[in-house]
Amino acid sequence: MSGALALKYDQESYEIINGETYMMSRPNTNHMKIELNIATLFKNYLKGKTCEPFNESDVFLSDDTNIVPDVMIVCDPEKIEEDGIHGAPDLVVEILSPSTEKRDKIDKLRLYEKHGVKEYWIVDPKNFSVDVYLLQEGKFIRDNTYKYFTDEIYQSLSERDKADVFSEIKVSLYDDFFVNVADIFERVK
Repeated sequence: MSGALALKYDQESYEIINGETYMMSRPNTNHMKIELNIATLFKNYLKGKTCEPFNESDVFLSDDTNIVPDVMIVCDPEKIEEDGIHGAPDLVVEILSPSTEKRDKIDKLRLYEKHGVKEYWIVDPKNFSVDVYLLQEGKFIRDNTYKYFTDEIYQSLSERDKADVFSEIKVSLYDDFFVNVADIFERVK
């Protein structure tokens, strides 16, 4: 194993939230597939636009808070520096894992709300769902839960249940930016 590769695996990932350090475990394959799918969808849409997508980048929200969201969009180029993002991203995506679920659903939701993140997605790989929160008057309001169904499962739903299925997420940052939930979970088992 080369020295650079060994160094990468020896480094420990962590986040600091309000001065408290949280160690981060390496994500599993499904987590990485979802992260790559979302980052690719964001990158393809944002090509040539002011906003930029990032994944696994440090975000410095305050002197005692340094987090590493799975995927994000930043629209203010002044926040983008060599060592990471300084200030709140416009959109943040966190992909749940057993070790981070509580922190993502409670602590980070409050943290992102406090710092003015406009849109927050919580992706649940086990349930093939995405909860989307939008900042309204300084508070996160759950916009919707978007769920992916295989064709077989979708066909088994009643007509009433089918009417309640939302399969496309409208990204609030642009009028014409939509993400198909099936694309988020492509090749995820």
